[in-house]
Amino acid sequence: MTDPIADFLTRLRNAIMAHHRVVEVPASNLKKEITKILFEKGYILNYKFVEDGPQGSIKVALKYDPVTKANAITSLKRVSTPGLRQYTGYKDMPRVINGLGIAILSTSQGVMTNKEAAALKIGGEVLCYVY
Repeated sequence: MTDPIADFLTRLRNAIMAHHRVVEVPASNLKKEITKILFEKGYILNYKFVEDGPQGSIKVALKYDPVTKANAITSLKRVSTPGLRQYTGYKDMPRVINGLGIAILSTSQGVMTNKEAAALKIGGEVLCYVY
């Protein structure tokens, strides 16, 4: 697999389209950090790290509206790929749907959202957009 982050986002996207409650993905430290950000920002209901075997896995409980059955995540878009990395400075921070969505960045201080990185005045690699 050449792009594990794209695989993670695609598994989430497919589970949302199929209206699954829980999706299980192979774990890595970067995927764990992205999952924590999605939970903190209210895009997923809950998550659990399962340590089985050498790699482990992440169980993600997806969040749906009780009345309309719409998912909290409308779109997951991979920005930086292994073939074309996308970097940004803190002055050129991307705004996702005019500030309503988030961009997840990998910085020297760790994985964080675009708003946190702009507040700390650090740039990094733009991993994905979530809204």
